[in-house]
Amino acid sequence: MRVVIDTNVFVSSFLNPTGNPRKVIDLWKTGKIDICISEEILEEYISVLARIGLEGETELYELLELFKRKENIIFASTTPSITVIEQDPAGNMFIECAVAVDARYIISGDKHLTALKSYKGISIISPSEFIK
Repeated sequence: MRVVIDTNVFVSSFLNPTGNPRKVIDLWKTGKIDICISEEILEEYISVLARIGLEGETELYELLELFKRKENIIFASTTPSITVIEQDPAGNMFIECAVAVDARYIISGDKHLTALKSYKGISIISPSEFIK
């Protein structure tokens, strides 16, 4: 199953090791879902994790190793230009990636994204909804 994971979910998985965002990431780490990313999304993941002080953490190194192995990762080398979220244009990169790789879900805690509920057959849901 292909999913795009919003940065807020990704970062939350590091901050709360028992929460639903971590459960989503664990599904990826164990090969139960495929994470879909673009260069723009990957850069944001790394930038935000470094900004909150996780650049030296063991889990960040483990994460980068997972990305290097490219297992259960679908990389969108090109994405369409889509402007659906006017209030928070950065959120559009997740929709662009999902469309480019035919993802089934966007998992997000961002109110601008989750307010859409879906886009072109792609469900936009919270981590807790996805885990259920």
